[in-house]
Amino acid sequence: MGCIKLFEDYLPNRPYHTDDLISGLKINKKDKAKLARLVQPNGPTHRYWIVFDLDKSNAGMHWDDVGAPAPNLIARNPANGHAHLLYLLQTPIRTAIDGKTAPLRYAAAIEAALCHLLGADRGYSGLICKNPINSHWIVQEWESTPYTLDDLADYLDLTPAKAKEKPVEDYGLGRNCMLFDELRAWAYKAIRQGWPDYNQWLNACLDRATGYNVNFSTPLDISEVRHTAKSVAKWTHRNFNRGTFDDYVSRTHTSEIQAFRGALNGKSKRLKGIDMLTSGASVQEVMRELKVSRRTVFYWKGKP
Repeated sequence: MGCIKLFEDYLPNRPYHTDDLISGLKINKKDKAKLARLVQPNGPTHRYWIVFDLDKSNAGMHWDDVGAPAPNLIARNPANGHAHLLYLLQTPIRTAIDGKTAPLRYAAAIEAALCHLLGADRGYSGLICKNPINSHWIVQEWESTPYTLDDLADYLDLTPAKAKEKPVEDYGLGRNCMLFDELRAWAYKAIRQGWPDYNQWLNACLDRATGYNVNFSTPLDISEVRHTAKSVAKWTHRNFNRGTFDDYVSRTHTSEIQAFRGALNGKSKRLKGIDMLTSGASVQEVMRELKVSRRTVFYWKGKP
């Protein structure tokens, strides 16, 4: 199956689209939206495509000049040569709160490094791209096989271990990581202030997420912010309530504490550490239980 057909298949059910940015974006069903010149390639919960914006007259071949991996698709403007480069992921990255943290951070590090290698526009939001289905653009398919994250990392000397060492950047998927981290860290503490009902809590999470988002140099689309806020609100409201919290803080025996935290399986060590700190555990307890350094714990405390 060609990548253009896959692009059509993976479009969101109701994507943003337009023929002219001056006239603004519209939302319609996929069958209508896919005919537009510009369309939303990814929905708010999954990232199938990593897209870069190159404002260069030679954008169609610039990737080869700098030693970047071949894009799956390039949609180029016939008037000036500027293009969007689209890389298809073999396994889409889940950007919702219930997705695994490690692949999201790995993908964010790869996206930022590849953006730097290509010299792509860091101000590009990624919300919409030149639609390779539309005949207005010059479209080329360079690579027919979707990429794994490791495939892309081979061009960047960026292993998962090295990706963990790199700070998350305010760009692309990095914004999703930062929004998750900031909103979750706030939510773990804030929900204890009155234990609000779900609708009140959802509105509070949305307000807080919107506030974090406007501080990004290129904010996320509001649909992604709403989805993140809803995911955080739903998870924390289900897992944090007066009964479970009081029961948690009343436990003093190490084995009981470990058993309680074992219910939080599937979380990264970092998130477990944040849970422990926000729930009253000491630095020493976190160090001992998670086998991490004092420096790491203080980093979690100061910059969740």
